[in-house]
Amino acid sequence: MPDDQPYVRPDVAGFLAFLNSQEGPELSELPLDEARTAYLAMAALAEADPVPLAVIRDLECPGPAGPIPLRLYDPREKRGPGPVVMFFHGGGFVIGDLDSHHALCTTIAAELDLPVVAVHYRLAPESPYPAAADDCEAATRWVAGGPAELGRQVTGLIPMGDSAGGNLTLVTTQELDKKPAALPIVLQVPLYPATDESQDGSMAQFAEGHLLTRAAMDWFMGSYAAVPGEARAYPLNGDLKGSPPAVLVTAGLDPLRDQGRRYAAKLIAAGTDVSYMERPGTIHGFFNLRKAVPSAQADTLAVLATVRLKLSQL
Repeated sequence: MPDDQPYVRPDVAGFLAFLNSQEGPELSELPLDEARTAYLAMAALAEADPVPLAVIRDLECPGPAGPIPLRLYDPREKRGPGPVVMFFHGGGFVIGDLDSHHALCTTIAAELDLPVVAVHYRLAPESPYPAAADDCEAATRWVAGGPAELGRQVTGLIPMGDSAGGNLTLVTTQELDKKPAALPIVLQVPLYPATDESQDGSMAQFAEGHLLTRAAMDWFMGSYAAVPGEARAYPLNGDLKGSPPAVLVTAGLDPLRDQGRRYAAKLIAAGTDVSYMERPGTIHGFFNLRKAVPSAQADTLAVLATVRLKLSQL
């Protein structure tokens, strides 16, 4: 199929047709509080229902600018020693919170049978770069220290996140590679991450009409005030030698697709064990669209099955 006519799944096509028929301003054109409310409202309508778990508990940890809100998920009330997933939510560093990704975190915990600690880092533009990166690193180091508040013996860390959270997954992994925490990162799981400053390729091809737009990305990164060329803003600029194993996921119709491809290629070139999964015919954000786009549930389960397999091989 020609590049200018990419494959689109029927349920994705229906969802995009509905979105693109709606009149009104883009998310980036709304007042900030309205944009955040709209993002939560879309999650409530488009996302699958949360999975019941034995433990869902709000916590907080010390951060560089005050307490960082966290949420612990676990399908088991009690468990033996094992790794913990550190989840960083998406939303372009500007929108999103613990509630926007609540259902997804319950699914991750249930499917992996592991504790998940979701992190609500400071948002831009109130707290620009590198506030989000600072908070995610601080929360990960706190969990690595085995705090009593978790009630679990942690043996390793699994940074995971979507979009901006995928960026923060890579940034946190790089920072802990440079200055190791009390426990190792055993696996990194970036989901359609933002990794560089590119404006060509998939960013141009899918600039409009595929949920995430180039205009929205410009708004997000402008609000975050990311510094060009810095690895903590654009992790493709980092040194990936010795990086831990990865499951890296992209979406075939995503403006960020090629950024994820480039990062996976750089990881492989650096000698990292990488499972690269590109889900064809679907869009950015599909992990949070499992009700509106039913095929996204199969994608989510396939990714988590790969994470389970990867962990079993470590």
